[in-house]
Amino acid sequence: MSISPKCLSGSEIRQTFLDFYAQRGHKILPSASLVPEDPTVLLTIAGMLQFKPIFLGQRAANSPRATTSQKCIRTNDIENVGRTARHHTFFEMLGNFSFGDYFKKQAIAWAWELSTEVFGLPEENLVVSVFREDDEAFAIWRDEIGIPGDRIQRMGEADNFWQSGPTGPCGPCSEIYYDFHPERGDNIDLEDDSRFIEFYNLVFMQYNKDAEGNLTPLENQNIDTGMGLERMAQILQKVPNNYETDLIFPIVQSAAEIAGIDYHNSDEKVKVSLKVIGDHIRAVVHMIADEIRASNVGRGYILRRLIRRVVRHGRLIGIQGEFTVRVAESAIALSEAAYPNVRSREAQIKAELAREEAQFLKTLERGEKLLEEIVDRTKQQTNQQISGKDAFTLYDTYGFPLELTQEIAEEQGITVDLDGFEVAMKEQQTRAKEAHQTIDLTVQGSLDKLAETIQKTEFVGYAELSSLAEVEVILVDGQPVESAEAGTEVQIVLNQTPFYAESGGQTGDKGYLKSGENGDGLLVRVDDVKKESDFFVHFGLVERGTLKLSEKITAKIDNSSRRRIQANHTATHLLQSALRQIVDSSISQAGSLVSSERLRFDFNSPRAVTAEELQKIEDLINSWIAEAHAAEVAEMPIAQAREKGATAMFGEKYGDVVRVIDFPGVSMELCGGTHVNNTAEIGLFKIVSEAGVAAGTRRIEAVSGQAVLDYLNVRDKVVRDLGDRFKAKPEELPNRITNLQNELKDTQKQLAAVKSELAIAKSDQLLNAAEDLGEFKIIVAQLGDVDTEALKTAAERLQQKLGNAAVVLASIPEPDKVSLVAAFSPEVNKKGLQAGKFIGGIAQLCGGKGGGRPNLAQAGGRDVNKLPEALESARNLLIEGLG
Repeated sequence: MSISPKCLSGSEIRQTFLDFYAQRGHKILPSASLVPEDPTVLLTIAGMLQFKPIFLGQRAANSPRATTSQKCIRTNDIENVGRTARHHTFFEMLGNFSFGDYFKKQAIAWAWELSTEVFGLPEENLVVSVFREDDEAFAIWRDEIGIPGDRIQRMGEADNFWQSGPTGPCGPCSEIYYDFHPERGDNIDLEDDSRFIEFYNLVFMQYNKDAEGNLTPLENQNIDTGMGLERMAQILQKVPNNYETDLIFPIVQSAAEIAGIDYHNSDEKVKVSLKVIGDHIRAVVHMIADEIRASNVGRGYILRRLIRRVVRHGRLIGIQGEFTVRVAESAIALSEAAYPNVRSREAQIKAELAREEAQFLKTLERGEKLLEEIVDRTKQQTNQQISGKDAFTLYDTYGFPLELTQEIAEEQGITVDLDGFEVAMKEQQTRAKEAHQTIDLTVQGSLDKLAETIQKTEFVGYAELSSLAEVEVILVDGQPVESAEAGTEVQIVLNQTPFYAESGGQTGDKGYLKSGENGDGLLVRVDDVKKESDFFVHFGLVERGTLKLSEKITAKIDNSSRRRIQANHTATHLLQSALRQIVDSSISQAGSLVSSERLRFDFNSPRAVTAEELQKIEDLINSWIAEAHAAEVAEMPIAQAREKGATAMFGEKYGDVVRVIDFPGVSMELCGGTHVNNTAEIGLFKIVSEAGVAAGTRRIEAVSGQAVLDYLNVRDKVVRDLGDRFKAKPEELPNRITNLQNELKDTQKQLAAVKSELAIAKSDQLLNAAEDLGEFKIIVAQLGDVDTEALKTAAERLQQKLGNAAVVLASIPEPDKVSLVAAFSPEVNKKGLQAGKFIGGIAQLCGGKGGGRPNLAQAGGRDVNKLPEALESARNLLIEGLG
């Protein structure tokens, strides 16, 4: 008997999925951050990403079964967002995972039970695909589940064989599709997305692929599945596309209300823009909630691009002012139950959106001005068509929609070269694809292969500065070796180590590995240590002896360097606490660097920290140091740590149990780094600089301990040197320098006046050389090396003396700089010659640009060799225009 799908909300679908697998022994785990642990991936793009080390055998699973609802971001198909029924940048992937526990038979049975019995999908509406060679999966679906063979499609590697890269874990997939139109019969074409939607993908990770392409069975066979929450919502809520589900449509409606339009009565173009806004706002809200900040690189660039696309599409549907914050309120309200951090970071989300939107609106205004210039230039051309290159520059650089460029061009009676625009777009997409990073489970290939045979490194460096250890891996030029002679650069993995590996902004320890009773045996200098999954890699140089595999050695860190690093690391904790007390309690860390020489702390702030605030921060931190606060270090469940008020460090990933560094009454943070036992060990703290590094992000650089003395010694030497030069005491230097600056300004003014008089004198000599063109007089000349201001004064004076005239003057004030000025009388303007446009075109001949008012304008260039040609062109154009 046919049944109907249950009508469930997006939240109910998510919870139903998680509960279903929890009842079957799966541990419900929280969604990982959109900032992944994997350094080869910009953003979390799949539910399995947080389990990568487990799939690679580098880390043991806490539970043999897990289930998650993972928030993901993908931008590889961004141009399809809003245009198709189910493309998104942000989406949620429901998943169930088995780490060497159950496999195909159980995964298929549960997927079918969940789909048909729990969600109530009619069996006649379901079609299954399997890998063409996976007879086992085909047989399970047909013989045990009971699906007719003609509704099981065998497909090739491109569709049904999952692999992350050229090597590593891989395996066949089986996908479940929903058929919206079973009445169309058994002519099944799963590529027909108007009829079929794939909503559940089961990956049977059963092979390891080597560099030659050979497949060998994995010792532990894993299950990795993904069900698209938005897709299942579309099916169960019986709406035509994902955007009209309750997961997204309230956001779409809020944008439509701001624009004063009705979604359902709008044309397709308007609907696309509304859907883009709905999708992208979800994405940016979660990205900012996960502490991503807009910038021009990496994930920050993706965030900025998404925000700008929202603003662009808002303009397309008639929204003129700022609106993203209001739309974001809908997205936050929809997400906060499942992802509480979007509400807790509401202030930061709205501040980032408001700042980026305001900046981009200014950029759009500049684009509109550029479009005006392009339209004017195009009207003077024969083909009356805006080039594809110009249209793409407007689109890519200024965020100007192609549709808006077309609309304005049409109003002016001209067209746009759409083919040329597409060529430019494809070139840009090619560049983006070449730079695009995807999941690569084989980064550091040699290390990953060895991970299956070695144990994780035991870190003993919190309590010990040296320890006995065994050499487990030696790499030379990325390849494993049995031994390494003196003079060889190596990468070494030990079974245990006191060396801290670079993490959380703290640089890795330096030190030595050695053997031999009298110090005359092996000596390896360690310059850096990095962590790869669960083992530490020591980067160094064999200075003496021969390093051998399985050798017992002594690992000893540089204690002096460690002490300075510890002081700087604790100082960053105190700095964050002081910033929150003195500047803004909502300040959060956006990055850090802690080395033995200095510390750098990036934080989110909409404004600069004042000099007075910096002094207060410095004084407060030094008072904490003097008060000698003892550190309390403890491990506890993460929920307990957050309940106590511990601050999480930016970009760090935390397990169920965390390490808390607490200086009671001063600072408490989750941190795996090394720290002083007492703030008194820091000695002294000094802020070196404060500056902006990106929109909404500030940076403080500082030093502590011995480095403060080094810093002050350098500055003391500078002060003493200045005192000797000016024959003044240190306290007299500011007034002495101010007096010199004033004297210099007076001298510069006098020099400028002399140059202006000289230019006027030179220009007066040109009066007799003016050419007559009927009722007009023209002068086109070069005035040596006079500066731009003097050149401008001379041009204005000549035009006024000549009356009905056009004057174009040039000079070379510096060896590689050209200055140009045009002064036109009103009568010249009436002939269609505008000084701004005229001088801009002339400047292009000298590799420059410029513009100004119709009667007076200036420009510059860099190619002095082209100046004679440019002036000759100016003269000819004036003769042509005024003759």
